[in-house]
Amino acid sequence: MRYAFYLTPDEDHPLTIAAANWLGSNPFTGEIRALQAAGEFDAAELTALTADPRRYGFHGTLKAPFPLAAAKTEAQLLAAFDGFAAECAPFQIPEMTLGQLGPFFALVPAADCPELQALADETVRRFEPFRAPLSAADFSRRKSDSLTDLHRANLLSWGYPYVFESFQFHMTLTGPVPADRQAAMKALLGETFAPFIGEPLSVTSLALFTEHARGAPFTVHTLLPLGGTSQRKMA
Repeated sequence: MRYAFYLTPDEDHPLTIAAANWLGSNPFTGEIRALQAAGEFDAAELTALTADPRRYGFHGTLKAPFPLAAAKTEAQLLAAFDGFAAECAPFQIPEMTLGQLGPFFALVPAADCPELQALADETVRRFEPFRAPLSAADFSRRKSDSLTDLHRANLLSWGYPYVFESFQFHMTLTGPVPADRQAAMKALLGETFAPFIGEPLSVTSLALFTEHARGAPFTVHTLLPLGGTSQRKMA
């Protein structure tokens, strides 16, 4: 089993619903459904181009997936999570936009958001004692030989290359899209997520996602409000 700390809107938030419809997966319920043709894409192509974010569920990564350290228990992780979420104040990302990271598309902040950066940095640090060391297979999957020196050092120290000054928050909407299909995908995503592009996004909770076996879909285990103590647990 692996755990990950992600940002995601609440289950009934319009963005959560729109993303679940787009990806064909709902990490709150575990439901996976078939996609329909949209824009210039037939169902099969759209399904293939959204395969990766479908498995991970709609989210923005704060601390990337990790197996639990041998000396730690899930109960200890949940207790630490409860305390951490209670310490953190909610905030607002002033504006979200549709971004392209290489061949991938995602919703991203339109400008730097210091509160988001601070939350990401502290999440990485606070839960590092719960992370088991990376295996040789993990290094191989990350293609560590192709990373920059900084990103390789982050991978060794924190289990993920893109932390701290390398952090770039993104809520992934596609896998890699071929160059000749990117314009059509950008147009379709711009239409699909128009209600959320150019608008703020309130960050009021933090989610613990779990992957029960390697390759299985990620689902929401616990969603905690920032600055509060009540929690919702998902099976």
